[in-house]
Amino acid sequence: MPALVVAAVVASAAGTGGWLVVRDTELARASPGPSAVNGALPPQPPVDAPLPWGPTAGELAQARSTVAGWSAEQLVGQVIVGRYHGTAPEAAAAMVRQLHLAGVSMQAENVVDAAQVRATSAAVAEAVAADGRTHPAVIGVDQEGGTVSHLDGAATRFPAYAEAGDAVVADPVLGRTVVKRAAEATGLELRDLGFTWVFAPVADVTIGAADPTIGSRSSSEDPAVAADVIRASIRGYNDAGIVSTVKHFPGHGSVEGDSHTEFPSLTATLTELRERDLVPFRAAVDAGAPAVMLGHMAVEAIAPDLPASLAAPVYDLLRRDLGFDGLTITDSLGMAAVSVSDRPAVDALNAGADLLLLPADTAATHATLLAALESGDLTRERLEDAAATVVAVQLWQRRSAAAAPVPVDVVERAAEAAAALDEAD
Repeated sequence: MPALVVAAVVASAAGTGGWLVVRDTELARASPGPSAVNGALPPQPPVDAPLPWGPTAGELAQARSTVAGWSAEQLVGQVIVGRYHGTAPEAAAAMVRQLHLAGVSMQAENVVDAAQVRATSAAVAEAVAADGRTHPAVIGVDQEGGTVSHLDGAATRFPAYAEAGDAVVADPVLGRTVVKRAAEATGLELRDLGFTWVFAPVADVTIGAADPTIGSRSSSEDPAVAADVIRASIRGYNDAGIVSTVKHFPGHGSVEGDSHTEFPSLTATLTELRERDLVPFRAAVDAGAPAVMLGHMAVEAIAPDLPASLAAPVYDLLRRDLGFDGLTITDSLGMAAVSVSDRPAVDALNAGADLLLLPADTAATHATLLAALESGDLTRERLEDAAATVVAVQLWQRRSAAAAPVPVDVVERAAEAAAALDEAD
């Protein structure tokens, strides 16, 4: 199958009842659409032309070629960001090597101090390299600022994201500048600790006191303000050479339940979603966001019976309505909301996810995906597409990081950026 990408097309996957994300010219050749003239495709972009979500067409082609020769075990591992327990670097590294994982997400329980974090990220990076992979590991962390800062004692704590919204309201021009610098400083400090991903920013538009989960993690109750903040944050993270993750699509800020402990519903109509919840996500896509995280709430307007992260119509909304061609990742699969499915990892991939975050049991999830591949409940084509997208993003991360060296005074710069954000509101 040719590897050059022209668009993200969502098509039904035979035999799975789910959806297949195809980012390839093959489908266009088979079924010429309005953009084709006499059955011929329009000119393709140069291989070094960046795609809207970061990687170049050549990097995505390289990623597709790479994963095409992988074993089933390698493919399955490349779509999982694993959960591990304790603080020993060798434990995280052994799991990554044994299961061929894309990488890990460090939780607060995994963190002691900066030296131990660096040792863990280095061990995971070495495990990926020892497994024969030449792209960087996914080494991520929830470091939003405020209450969700998993690196306390190891990195600068930034103010809650609500203060970014306040800064933009107080002075739109200065506020956007301060927010961008805060994101860039966060990204550079994380890279200094060995991270390649940050599970931020939060694009949810909060409804205030009735929102029990997001609250001050959201930048604003005003969609336009939230969009301004998200746009600035994405640009800052991109400039820092780290993969950001816009969350929690299609919006958790108006959900009156906590998906960590229950299966809540987003009751907004489709019109309300487009006028409120989707506005910051659209801004993120326009700003070049590389990855979008899907939440675990039921979206009553289009998929009332499944968490968004497992629901093909929600991925379709992201791809077609917002035009996002990049990487999709689930929220943590260890959360209570996904217990409505017996095989949330399989369902998420078939719905359109590219990367599975923090399954409750990493090894068991790896085995479940292998069994689904063998039975035909999950196709190799879907798995290769997901794995190639992950690899392509990591190739972009390596290239963008090389263009943005971490300054020697990165910790001091992060402290200054945090103070500036705190003062700007």
